[in-house]
Amino acid sequence: MKYLKMNNGLTIPVLGTGTNTFGKENNNFNGKITYDTKELISAIELGYRLIDTAIYYRNEAVIGKAVKESNIDRSKFFITSKIPQDKEFIETNELVKHHIEQSLNLLDIDYIDLYLIHFPFESNEENLRVWRILETFVDRGLIKSIGVSNFNEDQLAYLIKHASIKPVLNQFQSYPGKHQQSLIDYCKANDIIPQAYQSLAKVEAKTKDILIELAKPYNKSWSQIILNYQINEGLVVIPKSHSKQHQFENMDVFDFKLTQKDIKTIKNI
Repeated sequence: MKYLKMNNGLTIPVLGTGTNTFGKENNNFNGKITYDTKELISAIELGYRLIDTAIYYRNEAVIGKAVKESNIDRSKFFITSKIPQDKEFIETNELVKHHIEQSLNLLDIDYIDLYLIHFPFESNEENLRVWRILETFVDRGLIKSIGVSNFNEDQLAYLIKHASIKPVLNQFQSYPGKHQQSLIDYCKANDIIPQAYQSLAKVEAKTKDILIELAKPYNKSWSQIILNYQINEGLVVIPKSHSKQHQFENMDVFDFKLTQKDIKTIKNI
């Protein structure tokens, strides 16, 4: 596994797994929580250590259960969770604190490696208010690193200017056809790691056709080409699969190097 160093000196794996349908009936986002850990245990057995969850996914307890069941030392994992933007979670400072503490309790761990604001709030001032509470959890050692998700450049700039702790990472949608290159460039320029979600899920059929052809000389799949491209562009990726074969394929992206021509082709999609 490769790692990136965050702006606070800690490191993050460049590849992990999303979990928003794990431990749920019929692998459905809105499905009943079953506490079935088989998909995550499968990923852990293949070497995944970065695990991305959120309060909104309702499955933090499933993630904590799988980490325990793996019998691998907790320090080997990098666990991310996130607080939602809904008023029921963030309307008061006490609610924010309560839900962060609940994340710790449900995950059943002593600290969370990375905690994100899942979506920006109504104003930059609200973002900063919640951010300052996250900072207190870092000061107490209960959260190691803090970042954001789905923030644009203006929202990031406000936090950078006013916060005591700089965001280490911004997680947002990025895939061929919607690279969000200017946001990637802004993050990099400000020493904030860009993290892609839905790297594979929303790729259009015509784009897949281009990538399938491009992938043939490498003996790789179109999805492996995307993940390799993103990792080598300096992004962290968190593809999700319920299939052990696809989990393996998503991990098997470090043994080839795209040509500059192919990189340019992907970037221009």
